[in-house]
Amino acid sequence: MHMLPIASVHIAWPWNCDINVALQKYFGEWGSKAVNLAREIDWGELTGFAKHLAEEAAKAILPHFRQNTAVEVKAGAVWDPVTEADKGAERIMRALIEERYPDHGILGEEYGAKKGQSGFTWILDPVDGTRAFICGMPTWATLIGLNFEGEPLLGVMSQPYVGDVFFGNPEGAWVDYRGTSRPLRVRPSRALADAVLTTTAPELYRSELEKGALARLSRATRLTRYGGDAYFFCVLAAGQIDIAMDARMEPYDIAPLIPIIRGAGGVVSTWDRGNPASGGNVISASSQALFDEALSLIHV
Repeated sequence: MHMLPIASVHIAWPWNCDINVALQKYFGEWGSKAVNLAREIDWGELTGFAKHLAEEAAKAILPHFRQNTAVEVKAGAVWDPVTEADKGAERIMRALIEERYPDHGILGEEYGAKKGQSGFTWILDPVDGTRAFICGMPTWATLIGLNFEGEPLLGVMSQPYVGDVFFGNPEGAWVDYRGTSRPLRVRPSRALADAVLTTTAPELYRSELEKGALARLSRATRLTRYGGDAYFFCVLAAGQIDIAMDARMEPYDIAPLIPIIRGAGGVVSTWDRGNPASGGNVISASSQALFDEALSLIHV
């Protein structure tokens, strides 16, 4: 793999066990192929590059934030806004990836897919939460992920206005905040009746099945909060909430968040226990027991 002249990031294993056990825990059923691959990768180099992408994207985004920047609307069934902040940041990130890793693929929300030859694909959502962005709310984020043959290996969620950078890979998950870094860990398991449930917005649940699932879970939990977009999945990894879920997610909405959730010890899948990397209806929880209890209410 081509190496970058970026300072290595020292990362400690989050599990008190053998490295192979740790990697199997992270990748689950993806198996020995993933374990062997993960052992060979310089995660510090790739993580450093992904964080560099976020820093460069921020330079294109922040000048537009809270400036009443022009809004375009994408064609489609729902109102889907986009701004020059989205487009400019993705152009910058794509150019940097193509320069450093010309054989890697790219999938971005604004400019689509570029096929690679290495099995690695960068997943880019320059402004996740554009609705929040155009309302001046600092709950939007830049999402950057790296997949290998469809499996998320590395993820970064950056909120440059606030100063948060969440990141994860098979070696764990961390958050940087204005020069200070700390490891992430989900909070201890609790019963569904005591849990905090979060999701972006109830109107995103459009089918009767989706509406019913959200209503049942909301009634069964202690508190439901809306409006957090990608932030909810990251504060779950940070041990602040118990369940984060959304309906009809795209791959670039969720794939970069998966390594952060898993690296912190959380559980994430589609509502039918499938691979969430391709998007769809996605739920994450702080423990397997809580995850199973929540899924039992989705499918009634």
